[in-house]
Amino acid sequence: MERNRTWSDQRREAEPGYFARLAGHQAPEFFWIGCSDSRVPANVVAGLDPGEVFVHRNVANVVHSSDMNLLATLEFAVEALSIRQIIICGHYGCGGVRAATEDLPHGLADHWLEPIRRLERQHALDLAGACDLEARRDRLAEYNIIEGVRRVAETPILQRAWGRGEDIAIHGLIYGLKDGLLRNLNCSIARPQSAVPVARV
Repeated sequence: MERNRTWSDQRREAEPGYFARLAGHQAPEFFWIGCSDSRVPANVVAGLDPGEVFVHRNVANVVHSSDMNLLATLEFAVEALSIRQIIICGHYGCGGVRAATEDLPHGLADHWLEPIRRLERQHALDLAGACDLEARRDRLAEYNIIEGVRRVAETPILQRAWGRGEDIAIHGLIYGLKDGLLRNLNCSIARPQSAVPVARV
């Protein structure tokens, strides 16, 4: 509470209309699907202020087609907030990816992380070429992000938006805990040119 008061006082001193502006409306430019890891807060690592990024986080930034929380947040971002830039962001040294590759029981997390184990089997040949276990897990974290970009693109939410002619792009980024840098995985998906806008009735 004390830190909050200090922060609030500093913000008002630096920009007197800051909170009035934020309270007026929410108009973020980005929707961020990230990992729950406490070391990777979206606003901080992206250098953005509150109000500039709409955030959903879960363990290992997994995109499940049955995750109603993620889907409802994605729909709100697209339909209500008119966000046109979606970011899937994971990070190197991810504990969720590590758990998915361990032969140990992790309770409910084992069910949640099943898509990562599937990716590990799918890319086994490439992952086997990694120089050590840490590099193998970091590469798997990249595959998980790339898969997340693909899965968001396949949702009916994005398919409908693209059908309406909305230019929404989905990007895959990964964050380095050791250097604080974001890296672009160059797996972006934008509205297909073949997606002819549907006339509104």
